[in-house]
Amino acid sequence: MKKTWMFLLLFGGLNLAGFAQEATEAAAVTDEDLKKFATVEVMTSEFVEKKTEELKNMILNNEVIDGGARYNEIKAAWGDAAKEAEINLTDEERAAYAAIKEFQDSLQQSVVDYKTELIKDDTVLGVSIYNKVNGAIKEDPAMKEKLDQLVAEMKVKDDGDVEK
Repeated sequence: MKKTWMFLLLFGGLNLAGFAQEATEAAAVTDEDLKKFATVEVMTSEFVEKKTEELKNMILNNEVIDGGARYNEIKAAWGDAAKEAEINLTDEERAAYAAIKEFQDSLQQSVVDYKTELIKDDTVLGVSIYNKVNGAIKEDPAMKEKLDQLVAEMKVKDDGDVEK
């Protein structure tokens, strides 16, 4: 009876090892998976740059606030009645700054929403590929380095296409 249990444990262990190996092979990150993941990273980075440029233009081209220097002055005084009085903050400036601040505060969530939609879109990436690649880059520094290099190459290529 003891030999039967030993045989079953050994045989079962070998089957589990084989199953684990199959699961690992199935979860192997392909170059295509990595490229899709990198594409999402580049698209997200471009989205952030676009939104940052929007914010910069809102500040620099604001007719009420009149440029970055006044914006920084208001920002430093914001929420402190004595400082706001000291810089002679007007109601118009207060409203203009509040609108800019609201846009700025919403930026992080808009980036999260944008990237989430890209990840969920199976034609762009897909959740399963995202999870597989994300897990791999956390476990394997070489995979993370490969991804970073691919992202950098894609950004350089994109920059080159824009200049043409």
